[in-house]
Amino acid sequence: MKFVDEFRDTQKAQTLTKAIHAIACRLASSQTKPLQIMEFCGGHTHTIFRYGIEQMLPDSIEMVHGPGCPVCVLPMGRVDDCVTLAELPNVIFTTFGDAMRVPGSKKSLLQAKADGADIRMTYSPMDALSLARANPSKEVIFFGLGFETTMPSTALTVLQAEREGITNFSLFCNHITTVPTIKAVLDSPDMKLDGFLAPGHVAMVIGERPFDFIAKDYHKPIVVTGFEPLDILHSLWMLLQQIEQGRSEVENQYSRIVQANGNTAALEAISQVFEIREFFEWRGLGSIDHSGVRMKQAYTNFDAEKKFAVPNLKIADPKSCQCGEVVKGVIKPWDCKIFGTKCNPENPMGALMVSSEGACAAYFNNGYNEQKTA
Repeated sequence: MKFVDEFRDTQKAQTLTKAIHAIACRLASSQTKPLQIMEFCGGHTHTIFRYGIEQMLPDSIEMVHGPGCPVCVLPMGRVDDCVTLAELPNVIFTTFGDAMRVPGSKKSLLQAKADGADIRMTYSPMDALSLARANPSKEVIFFGLGFETTMPSTALTVLQAEREGITNFSLFCNHITTVPTIKAVLDSPDMKLDGFLAPGHVAMVIGERPFDFIAKDYHKPIVVTGFEPLDILHSLWMLLQQIEQGRSEVENQYSRIVQANGNTAALEAISQVFEIREFFEWRGLGSIDHSGVRMKQAYTNFDAEKKFAVPNLKIADPKSCQCGEVVKGVIKPWDCKIFGTKCNPENPMGALMVSSEGACAAYFNNGYNEQKTA
């Protein structure tokens, strides 16, 4: 396959769907509950809902939407830290657009911008570095956010700033790691998962081998998956084959992009700039050991947490918001008491309704406001 249309071919989708139904039918006699398959990545969630994939699956398969949206798992206290940094005098605060509307305890970055803070949306950390070059009298802070997918570009930007001797650029680092998060999900007593769709863009950086522990230690099949509808369907078929055959392995459906050992240059840049934090706070999941990164001592001059006073307070989510349960896959968005009413895209109370990768936004924007059986 060479062109995107080939990954959206209706006939091929129908063939894969029939194959999925056939295996599911054979498995049904030994099941007492639906098979629960977690797609970790928010990008997968949106593909599933945009193309109606969940509606194509048999009732014996249930998709569980995981915590793979970095904006969605950002704790409210870290949003407050962003606002504090952005409102400092002489600061230009830069961020990706999907973080602008995530609620803090008092305001979002968008509201802080409306109140007069110099906050600018950028497409990449290199855009923030360009702003630092163009505004030498200002302190430019980039809000580094995302899993291993976005870490390399941030690391390379810091290295570029060092090479050029740019002293008015810094990073507020909130990058997080995938593997410890999956382990936390697997260790949760609420979760009884039967298989995983692994994030293809993360695996593009770290490779497929870091996921081996899921098959080896937890005996769960996992398939590294691309982001087109045929990728999702093909991966589900591969997972079901493993379940039927009693196998638990890491398989790579996204082999056109993902290599076993990942991207060496990207991993070297990450290793040079970042080190693992002892723990990091996640919205809905609490503190997870070794689940985030910080800047190494050699790059203190580019570390906003060292360069400026950051409160680093822990703020609890509103009691009415059930983003945590949705992120963990314990409930569906429509089970949240305020989904689609008090919490909607125009007035989001939780990050899952804000982010382009959030499960609540996927459900709401694609019209899935009622249960599948309704």
